[in-house]
Formats: sequence, C-alpha cells, structure tokens
Amino acid sequence: MEFGSSSVADKLFPIATNFETVSKAPGSAVRAQAPLPVSDPRYILNHMVQYSEPVLDASFAALSDATRRGVLEQLGRAHASITDLAEKFHMTLTGMKKHVGVLERAGLVTTKKVGRVRTCKLGLRGLEIEAAWIERYHQLWAERFDDLDKVVEELKHKEKTHGKKKH
Repeated sequence: MEFGSSSVADKLFPIATNFETVSKAPGSAVRAQAPLPVSDPRYILNHMVQYSEPVLDASFAALSDATRRGVLEQLGRAHASITDLAEKFHMTLTGMKKHVGVLERAGLVTTKKVGRVRTCKLGLRGLEIEAAWIERYHQLWAERFDDLDKVVEELKHKEKTHGKKKH
C-alpha cells in the first residue's frame, strides 16, 4: 500500500464536522458536532474555521491563560474577593478584574458585589461541552494512529514476505 494512496488518506483524515442542535439546559440550545467522512484534511481545517463554536471559543480562550486556570483552581477550594485573588497571584486589582471578566464572560465564574467587595465563585456551567469536544478529537487521533500502525505493520509484512529489493 503506497502512503500517498487515497485509502491511506481516507484512514488518516476521515472526518470534518457537521453541526446539530442539542439542548444543554432548559430554554437554551448549543450546537454540537457530528462527524462527516472527508478525505481532504484541508476541508477539515476550512470547515472548522467557518463554523467555530462561541461557547468553546470563550472557554478555551479563558482557559488558555495560566493565571485564569489558577483562579479557577483557587475558586474550586473557596469563594474569594477580587482583592484576595489579586494578592494571591501578585498582580494589580485592575489586572485581576480583567482576568475575572474573561472567566465570567465564558460562564466559568460568577461575581457578586456586596458593598465595596466583589466576591467570585465558580460559575454554574461545567465544562461538559469542552470535555466532549476534546474526547471527540482524542478518539479521532487514536483511530488515526491505530490506522497508521496497521499501515506500518502491512509494510513490514510485505518487506518480510517479499524481501528487500537489491540493486
């Protein structure tokens, strides 16, 4: 089997994404992705760029920063004021407000102002959508590597059976 053949390409680049509407909570809907067979990896990339998921974009943008991940870990242990968080992470109050704002827009944190203190806690929304997205791609890559292993084994078998050609 030649590596450039379409059957190998089909095995290694089998999906693009198709969106279906799924209910995530009463009164709201989220678009989820279902696989479609495609043999051209450029189509996958183009399709992903055209149909980005706003919930995923906001979550992954929020999680892309180490400070924000640290804030989530801290809030997982106990509620905290923005002032407390700023002190813990050795940053300005303004800087921490910006980080908390990103987390809040992603739905990962909620804040409540009582008097002059704004208290932060983990938001009600979990990361189920993000975990499902990651799992889909984890499965995709696992399948691709399994298929690649099969191709390598076939090539090894052919080499053993037919021997190396000597010139």
